[in-house]
Amino acid sequence: MLSKIKTCVLYGLEGYEVNVETDLSGGLPNFNIVGLPDISIKESKERVRSAIKNSRYDFPVSRITVNLAPANLKKEGSQIDLPIAVGILAASKVIKTVDESSCIIGELSLDGRITAIDGALPMVISMRNNSFKKAIVPEDNKEECGAIEGIEIIPVESITQLVSYLNGNLSIAPYKFKYDFSGKPDYYNEDFSEIKGQPAMKRAVEIAAAGMHNILLLGSPGSGKTMIARRIPTILPDLTFEESLEVTKIYSISGLLDNKGLITKRPFRSPHHTSSRTSIAGGGTKPQPGEVSLSHYGVLFLDEIPEFPKSVIEVLRQPMEDGKISISRASGSFTFPAKFMMVASMNPCPCGYLGDPNHDCSCSQRHIDKYLGKISGPLLNRIDIQIEVLPVKYDELKDNRAEEASVEIKKRIVKARNIQMNRYKNMGILTNSELSTKGISKFCKVNKESEVLLKNAFEILGLSARAYNKILKVARTIADLENFENIETKHIAEAIQYRSLDRKYWR
Repeated sequence: MLSKIKTCVLYGLEGYEVNVETDLSGGLPNFNIVGLPDISIKESKERVRSAIKNSRYDFPVSRITVNLAPANLKKEGSQIDLPIAVGILAASKVIKTVDESSCIIGELSLDGRITAIDGALPMVISMRNNSFKKAIVPEDNKEECGAIEGIEIIPVESITQLVSYLNGNLSIAPYKFKYDFSGKPDYYNEDFSEIKGQPAMKRAVEIAAAGMHNILLLGSPGSGKTMIARRIPTILPDLTFEESLEVTKIYSISGLLDNKGLITKRPFRSPHHTSSRTSIAGGGTKPQPGEVSLSHYGVLFLDEIPEFPKSVIEVLRQPMEDGKISISRASGSFTFPAKFMMVASMNPCPCGYLGDPNHDCSCSQRHIDKYLGKISGPLLNRIDIQIEVLPVKYDELKDNRAEEASVEIKKRIVKARNIQMNRYKNMGILTNSELSTKGISKFCKVNKESEVLLKNAFEILGLSARAYNKILKVARTIADLENFENIETKHIAEAIQYRSLDRKYWR
């Protein structure tokens, strides 16, 4: 008596097909699972036994051998509970047949209910890509899986319901959910209209959001750095369906899907400065995405960045440049996407008042250098925009005139992003910040006057080749915001202004 059930296991964001082969034979009653199962799968024996009994089916009194093939692939996750139970019931003839084009995933509770699992979305996408026609998933995972085209989603609540369905005694309609990405407005508790004054900082943040550029906000305490950073999500364009799927896959395997459906808002992550390298970059015994991946297509906000351990900050260098992060462990190598907009804020010195017109700085030069030295040159070089934030004046604070709302700023940013998407539609990139050296040569051409300006800035400011390319990318974004087809000298001049802090403070 042998049965074969198809299921899936995850490695990083990729799912791999697994055959659950169940054999019932004579001999002393025993229940063995082979094929490199981890502890969570070995423990599934007791969950499966109790779930079958409490669903009022007879658990076979025989020698049960479950093989997870291929046997050389390590299997992890509780989603194999359900296919093991189905395999046992099929081998004991309780279930008549299971379609080979169906994939089954789900965790079992002791009373026979099928509970939600982490990573259902990437599993279903991988199975669809492996030509499966149907996926049987837990009822609580149907929202995230229901938007996938090309595969039928069958949600089930219990073993009893699933047995009736597989035996043809119950009909379950495939679940489909059409998400609306037509620009339905999101509602936030914050808005740019609440920020008084600070036009230079608002302009810099708008440029950064339009081109997905990394930005550093440097200024004294209370000048509005954190306030404006937390309002950046209100001006970012809405996620597209493809972007939403990518973000949801990451949150699905991390177990962070609160509503069990697709994520429709761009992520905003703000880790505390006590965070470890693993929590930022990802990893662990079973590698999981870190904050850089949870910020994919969104914002990673590092408030008071010098307070983070230097080893943690330096971890950001590779994903900031590559848009992905690779984690190598003894169990294998995993790559997670990490295209994020890094927003960092900091004070100019330990006391915070260096250069403040209203307060005297009490720090020695040695303490200032030590504080600023936590931000290395290579990391600073990867930050496209650096803006010094001055304190808000009293008259600006008490001015009752209405400030520009987030919705108006967002319109300009969406327009600029659409220009970029159309420009790069056949290149596999979405924003100016992702341009390669070859792309810069093609799309960031400048006139002779701008060349002279760039040459002077390069020599006087001591810019690197990377900083030179960053200036051209930012200038391209400024031109897009103003709907200019070509980069003008004024765009280059403004972009150069955003590279002055490293020479002023880091010398």
